[in-house]
Formats: sequence, C-alpha cells, structure tokens
Amino acid sequence: MFVLIIGVGRVGSAVAKTALSEGHQVSVLDSDPLSHERLDVGQPSSWEASGGQFTLGAALEFTALEEAGIQGADVVIASTRGDNTNILIGQIAQKRYGVERVIVRVSDPARAEWYGSQGMHTISPTRTAIEMFTDALQQEIA
Repeated sequence: MFVLIIGVGRVGSAVAKTALSEGHQVSVLDSDPLSHERLDVGQPSSWEASGGQFTLGAALEFTALEEAGIQGADVVIASTRGDNTNILIGQIAQKRYGVERVIVRVSDPARAEWYGSQGMHTISPTRTAIEMFTDALQQEIA
C-alpha cells in the first residue's frame, strides 16, 4: 500500500516509520528541511536507504503534493499542526486526486466531529485527551 503522510512532526514521523517497517511504500512531505532528521532517528539506515521518500515543499502546493506522489496514494494522512491545513489537504486528496482513504488530524473536537460526519476520517487528539482525563478522573474518585 502506498501511504503519503503530510506533516513530519512527532506524530507524522512515528506513523511513517511504523508504516515503512510494516512493508508499506511511504512518502512524506514537509516544508521544514530539518523534519527529515526525525525519520532517521533510531533507524538502522537512512530514511531513503530504508525505502522511504522525503519531499520538501508546502503542503498546499499541488506541485509538492504531486512530487510526493499524491496521485498514486492509497492513503493520505494529513498531520500538520494546522486544522485548516489538514482539512483542506483532506478535501484536495479526495476531490482533486480521488484518494478514497484520507485521515486528517483535527484538534478542535467539534470540527473533527462535523468533518467526520461528512465522510472524512478524523483523528482528534484533543477529544482523545478529554476522554482519557475524564476516565482517569472517574477512576480517582470511584
């Protein structure tokens, strides 16, 4: 499976390394040239020597998306810091490039729920944290 991950911070790089180690073809796109270092940390060889692809470019530029391989992606993951950027990347992947499986990180739980109801697979770290804190609190007061 060909996975394109946009945003190579702590989350994106960890998901990329896991997907590559599981035998998937993985391409990543980030605007920060230093983000490449996260991909090499703890690995026996470099990202590229392991079979990964790194593209330096802006997430919302079609040329960068295409250089990273969006037109052939089976799955696109948008894990940048910005909700609006991730949502827009998800919509571009679905509507312009016909990618059926798109996963976007959306910090705002209400927006994540709404976009989820529109057919976009959303991950909300904020919602997850709220649930975990609520569960921990209930265990403490039980």
